[in-house]
Amino acid sequence: MKKRTLMTTLMVAALLCGGAVVPAVQAHADTTTQASSSSSTTSTTHTISKSYVVYGAGAPESAYSTLNSTMGVDSSFEKLTATASDYEKYIGNGTTTNAAMISSVAIAPSDPGSGVRVNIKKYDGESNITQVTAQQYAMVAQMAGVTDVTIVVTANRAVSGESALTGVYKALAADGQNLDSQNTSAANQVLDATQGAINENSGDSSYPGKLMAAVGNVSKQVAQDKQDGQTDDSAQIQAILTKALENQGIASKTSSSAQTTIVNALITFRDSPISSSKTYVNNVTNTINNVKNSTGDLMNKSKNWANSEAAKTAVKDAQNWFQKLIAWIQNLFN
Repeated sequence: MKKRTLMTTLMVAALLCGGAVVPAVQAHADTTTQASSSSSTTSTTHTISKSYVVYGAGAPESAYSTLNSTMGVDSSFEKLTATASDYEKYIGNGTTTNAAMISSVAIAPSDPGSGVRVNIKKYDGESNITQVTAQQYAMVAQMAGVTDVTIVVTANRAVSGESALTGVYKALAADGQNLDSQNTSAANQVLDATQGAINENSGDSSYPGKLMAAVGNVSKQVAQDKQDGQTDDSAQIQAILTKALENQGIASKTSSSAQTTIVNALITFRDSPISSSKTYVNNVTNTINNVKNSTGDLMNKSKNWANSEAAKTAVKDAQNWFQKLIAWIQNLFN
């Protein structure tokens, strides 16, 4: 009788646990698989465990309070600074100076399977990120190996915004997640390559989302082909891109010169380690869905409560409930 009761209890516990809300949400970077003709090795990357704010080295400390309120940063966020050496490490697109590192970012875990969402926030009423769009940031971060996060970007004075993702990559490194610099550099080439097409269509607010969805779909296909043993050449990548642009209804709006620049950047992506990642192929779909119908600067309009006292209480309550359940089951043996 006691054995039957135990089995019933375990079944009920399994059902309860399966229906319970998982209290801790974490952001993941991709698992990268590097394959050769003789063997393959898989390196499973870490997850980001908390929220970070990364100030640009060129942002004065006197601006930190306004930067924090703009990005929704509280005392639970770990604070870092992105420097010129960080830019050279992760972006690798020439050199810069600390004074030129103006953009600041906050990054927080999001729900598993949510992909990357980005909000660009006005600083003191001013739109100081003048070129790069939220949709570009989101897809480029995904292509660098980041997923399931919300990123907030702002700047205390007007800047183009190209260096902002340096802070995201530094935050993941501080959390134990060292992204491959070849991946981050290749992803930033995509950022640069898509800027011309977006500038050419600056009057169409839906264009950035459609373009980055198309680029994401091409990267997914190129990665899948590579993992299936086929390395797409430039002509094949161009054909995939043309179809993807047509599917988004923007082929006629994207000049041939802009497409060539994007293809060249996607070749660099093809040759980077992340294109061998099976999890990239799975996860990029989430960010494609985020960007394709997105317009404007706010991709995630929900309030982040991941670091609030309410969330901490929910986690503690859930843990206590589960411990009590285990104790109850164990008592059946006594």
